[in-house]
Amino acid sequence: MQWLRAVWREIYGLFVDDGSFAVGLVAWMVIAGGALRQLHGGHWGGVVLFVGLAGVLGENALRSAKSKSSRRRD
Repeated sequence: MQWLRAVWREIYGLFVDDGSFAVGLVAWMVIAGGALRQLHGGHWGGVVLFVGLAGVLGENALRSAKSKSSRRRD
């Protein structure tokens, strides 16, 4: 049974390296999809989705860089 748990962790780690990043991406897609549908965003959907996803990626990269630099100082 231990090997099954280890395999599951490895497979999970392939797709989800940072849980907060994955949650942020899914949350933005749900928020943007709902807002664009309610506001009849039409042609702006792709732009809004891209900008939001780029923002989530940028925030995650900055947070990751800060945590790595603070670990090096210790």
